[in-house]
Amino acid sequence: MSEAEAAGERRSGGCLCGSVRYETSWPPLLTGVCHCRHCQKQAGTAFSVLVAVPFAALERSGDLTVYEDGSESGNPVMRKFCGKCGSPVFSETPDGMAQGMIFIKAGTLDNPDELEPTVHFWTQSKQNWVTIPQGAVLLEKQ
Repeated sequence: MSEAEAAGERRSGGCLCGSVRYETSWPPLLTGVCHCRHCQKQAGTAFSVLVAVPFAALERSGDLTVYEDGSESGNPVMRKFCGKCGSPVFSETPDGMAQGMIFIKAGTLDNPDELEPTVHFWTQSKQNWVTIPQGAVLLEKQ
């Protein structure tokens, strides 16, 4: 257990309009960037930055709308977003849930400044103009 976990460190966040709020344990299990075309379309940009946290440590309030996406791997991705402002907030995958984790869209954190992604997924779909920092783990697929 890290010092932060022992100290009960927490982080909070929410959607653009504030209707959906959450709080979770910190630090995250991983911080990554997904370059798949589905995340590009859902985020409306070149990639999606995600933090994985223990599902059991996540407290949330507000109503979420769920879109079941097919994903490039063929596995379902439950994309959860605010039905009022449209902000993507969480993603759930069968593999992630089997490991007890959920993915938070990093831009919804109240303070995302300290994040440093260490793994990049679906780099085969990465936009040519995106530069990945040296030292990051690269996965062509997932």
